[in-house]
Amino acid sequence: MTRPTLEVADILRAQGDRFLERYRSSFGFQQLKAFRAILRCRTAALGGHRDACLRCGYQTISYNSCRNRHCPKCQAQARERWLAARERELFDTSYFHVVFTVPHELNVLALENPRLFYDLLFTASAQTLLEIASDPKHLGAEVIPAGGLSLDHRRWVRPRYPFFLPVKVLSRVFRGKFLAGLKRLHRRKKLQCAGPAAALADYKQFAKLLRRLHRHDWVVYAKPAFGGPMQVLRYLGRYTHRVAISNHRLVAFERERVTFRWKDYARGGKQGQMTLAAIEFLRRFFLHVLPKGFVRIRHFGFLANRFRASHLALGRQLLASSGSREQEVKTNDARSESSSLWHCPRCGAAMIVIQRFTAVELSACIYFDSS
Repeated sequence: MTRPTLEVADILRAQGDRFLERYRSSFGFQQLKAFRAILRCRTAALGGHRDACLRCGYQTISYNSCRNRHCPKCQAQARERWLAARERELFDTSYFHVVFTVPHELNVLALENPRLFYDLLFTASAQTLLEIASDPKHLGAEVIPAGGLSLDHRRWVRPRYPFFLPVKVLSRVFRGKFLAGLKRLHRRKKLQCAGPAAALADYKQFAKLLRRLHRHDWVVYAKPAFGGPMQVLRYLGRYTHRVAISNHRLVAFERERVTFRWKDYARGGKQGQMTLAAIEFLRRFFLHVLPKGFVRIRHFGFLANRFRASHLALGRQLLASSGSREQEVKTNDARSESSSLWHCPRCGAAMIVIQRFTAVELSACIYFDSS
């Protein structure tokens, strides 16, 4: 992929001071930490290193990256390592991609309570899948891709529906679990209700909102991985180690206004362009900064850390003995490993680090390459 001509860091350097003047009072420490990291990423302020080609001897000096998980330029190697690890866990069977969504009326609570809200989203969706899958009326198994281990761990159970699990049932159970969790948090006075959510501090207003949300269907959908599980992994990989927006979606930055590409999912994913004032663009960007230590990739069911190794081995054994191979899963560890290396621009061989520099030492260097 070619290097983008415009980066979030460019907008920060031009408008960052004005942005902080307006929003510093409401800016959290994690947001400020991400702000500074993105601003300094791959600049002399973080030091650098000298790389050399193993084949032709070409050398160059590069700036260090910030490695902040909210930086659009970082996390590429971490994503490749994550994809390689997930490839090794794939079963030789079909997979489904299941998505749970919450109504937009809850956005105000999510903004004020990101950790609690996201924790509840993870818990409610995982419990919904595990509960419905274990019900003999639907699957009667510990859920694994398209099917699962029987409850006694003696056989592989295949889904009775072509759509894995009924989405209407998933939607209703998920809605009930999520709203019950919200009610519990409010009753224990753990929800912060400030700003746009201030009215919800009153239990009557909060209960009114819950009743309204309970009357509507929540959107949950499940679709088969038509391109195979690897396609789903690559799709997820675009989000697991990225936050807010990629630099490649930025189109222009002129007269204090930012234009970027976006998808209108309400119109079938139609591509469009949106232009915002730079300050507003940065405000929206930093809304996506996660709480400190928040784990955004979690494993439940057979992939839960406690039983992962034993369940993977048992699942493969039972799936093989079931006598049906639905889909061949191909992994490419060589691709994952090689893609995480920087290759020589002259001969294409791997580059290695032969010397590291502090910010002070780097300032004395004449030539640099911040790629």
